[in-house]
Amino acid sequence: MKVFSLATLLIAAIAAPAMATAQHIPKKPAVKEAAPAAAANWPTRPVKILVGFPGGSTPDMAARTLAEPLSRALGQPVIVENRPGASGNIAADLVAKATDDHTLGVVINGNLTSARLLYAKLPYDPSKDFTPISLLTTAPLVLVAPVNQPSGRDFFVAARNAGDKWNYGSVGNGSVGHLGMELLKSTVGNLAAVHVPYQGNPQVTTALLGGQIQMALVPPGIALPQVKAGKLKAIGLTSGRSALAAEIPSLADAGVHNFNLEVWTALVGPAKLSKAAQARLNQEVSRIIRDSDTRQKLFNQGWQAVGTSPEGLLSRIRSETAIMSSIIAMRGIKIE
Repeated sequence: MKVFSLATLLIAAIAAPAMATAQHIPKKPAVKEAAPAAAANWPTRPVKILVGFPGGSTPDMAARTLAEPLSRALGQPVIVENRPGASGNIAADLVAKATDDHTLGVVINGNLTSARLLYAKLPYDPSKDFTPISLLTTAPLVLVAPVNQPSGRDFFVAARNAGDKWNYGSVGNGSVGHLGMELLKSTVGNLAAVHVPYQGNPQVTTALLGGQIQMALVPPGIALPQVKAGKLKAIGLTSGRSALAAEIPSLADAGVHNFNLEVWTALVGPAKLSKAAQARLNQEVSRIIRDSDTRQKLFNQGWQAVGTSPEGLLSRIRSETAIMSSIIAMRGIKIE
């Protein structure tokens, strides 16, 4: 039962801000005007954005694309600092425990959805220790295979026939590539490919090219150069057709229905982030994500720019946590 407790906590986290707002509606116009004035006074020093992955990774590139225009808007340096390790959980924990009111984080799905379900000793609570600011970017994953494998429906016939003689790779236990493949195996049925974790997508790609693994779910930015060069085969996208990879079919075209999975990034702050910081960030980030130049830069990196309210981010967390909790419970996945 504990596997499903985070979804309940996240629902409560979503309901609580709305209840608090309803109970504390300012009655005097002068009080209502104080929030924008306070927001205008933040930040008072450089802002730091922590990223739990190395420089050049897709979350890092998204963070740096946001940092430049955000610095101009805030009138303060916005510094991206990489703290890689533990699938982004090291950086996420540092953000959760920050008390300087000037530390933020660009995190991925797993830090806010599956981490609490996977790690018994996770040092932070995703449902309590963060202030949600915005869902920044999304991208489908691409199911890729060596070029000598069949395409479309025939690929899954071959995968079923191979049983546990086939392997699939991911960037680590509990990653979206790992959980996504387990979800795919459950959706398709009768797939028994064995998981092989690697340190990163470059290693996954090398293993695919060398034939050590027969499939993997990777971001478009990783898959497309190899597919266009004829070195890997794209079986399909995990979230329907996408402008990010217009030439790649959906997995639905290969007979896989009711399967939708994306990788995404979000901007969060610690739970104690001041109201002034929240107000200013909500305003500026929304404007920046709507900017055509920013959207094009993110698109070129393999991201679809989104930009949501804090409530929109919480809604995404809630829905994905429910999906991931089911597959984690079904497969009994845990990370020590």
